[in-house]
Amino acid sequence: MIRPADLIQRKRDGEELGAAELRELILGYARDEVPDYQLAAFCMAVYFRGLSSAETFALTDAMIRSGETIDLGAELGGRKVVDKHSTGGVGDKTSLAVGPIVAACGVPFGKMSGRGLGHTGGTLDKLESIPGFRVELSREEFVRQVREVGIAIIGQTADLVPADKKLYALRDVTATVDNVSLIAASIMSKKIAGGADAIVLDVKVGDGAFMKSLADARGLAEAMLELGRRAEREVVCLLTDMDQPLGHAVGNALEIAEAHATLLGDGPGDFTELVLAASSHLLARSDLGLDEAQGRARAQSAIDDGRAAEVWDRWIRAQGGDPDPGSLPRAPVVSAVAATRDGFVHRLGAIRVGVAALELGAGRRAKEDAIDHAVGIVCHKKRGDSVRAGEPLAEIHAARAGDAEAAAAAVLEAYELSDAAPPAQPIVLDVLSS
Repeated sequence: MIRPADLIQRKRDGEELGAAELRELILGYARDEVPDYQLAAFCMAVYFRGLSSAETFALTDAMIRSGETIDLGAELGGRKVVDKHSTGGVGDKTSLAVGPIVAACGVPFGKMSGRGLGHTGGTLDKLESIPGFRVELSREEFVRQVREVGIAIIGQTADLVPADKKLYALRDVTATVDNVSLIAASIMSKKIAGGADAIVLDVKVGDGAFMKSLADARGLAEAMLELGRRAEREVVCLLTDMDQPLGHAVGNALEIAEAHATLLGDGPGDFTELVLAASSHLLARSDLGLDEAQGRARAQSAIDDGRAAEVWDRWIRAQGGDPDPGSLPRAPVVSAVAATRDGFVHRLGAIRVGVAALELGAGRRAKEDAIDHAVGIVCHKKRGDSVRAGEPLAEIHAARAGDAEAAAAAVLEAYELSDAAPPAQPIVLDVLSS
């Protein structure tokens, strides 16, 4: 039997721990045999000393072993299972559009998602904007729906990687979230336990993202690529721009409507490009035998001929929801944020917009907070767009007039106008793969 204090001391002093030691520590914590205060001390030692590649994989493997795993491919008759994950950002509703496109192309898309905290929205919160939509399905219902409909997005089951859920809650209150090894292990443990054979990771970079610089994002991507290699999974990481909100809509029901519009071919340019890029990488790593160019063409075709929108309708109905965007909740107060001068949008700060949406009630500060699914912000003007004085930059959707006024002031501060258009920047900044 290990003594947690010995492992804490050795990690504090910069030693490398063995896989068996880390496994016993993490599984002991999952079984409540190791107290919070000792794991908190261990996480702080890791925060300052880091983990080697071998230690990070051992931690990931231990978290997977703490609960059940799903072999979705076997349940679907040997199909190759692909999955997508985003590190989160402002207006990031990518999975909502990618899933129906991939399913319309004949690749089953079964995904477990999470809820939002702070300015970063959660996929489940967005889906719960849809009247009647169920995010909690049994394992049997989940597999059956993926088999019959081609797509299901649900909440993570309590039995899947329970050690990660417990450890993340501890890191959240001990200032140890911000560590590449711990982040990578948390993300990859859930993807591997969920049965994914190939994984596309959308690593956000910039003002509204967890990773503020391209170098930091690349470090996280490389850590996850290494975990995928050790677990014999195929992984590709898209490093994508989050210096401004993704698309136009920020807020749960507003983002659902935008995702649906994108499937009809009427989505914002940056969001549509990211959806097609993610879809092409998923399709190229499926069992269809496509390369990325063919995958992109197949994804575009699914939008153009209406198949992606048809899959959306079947998917939403299968989980109890009403697929008609007209059924989504609407905020009682809608007001414009007008430009104060002529010019070009030089910058649109993602974090300011995200926090303004949070203050409106679109997000939660604590996990128990309730969300107002109707409220949010629509950014009509994005970086590089020209604007005239008095023209709407954005639109506030609020529950009360006072809330709308406060949000309008905050959103106006997020816009920086200039006399000349800034250089164009692509939504996909880099691609790393195993």
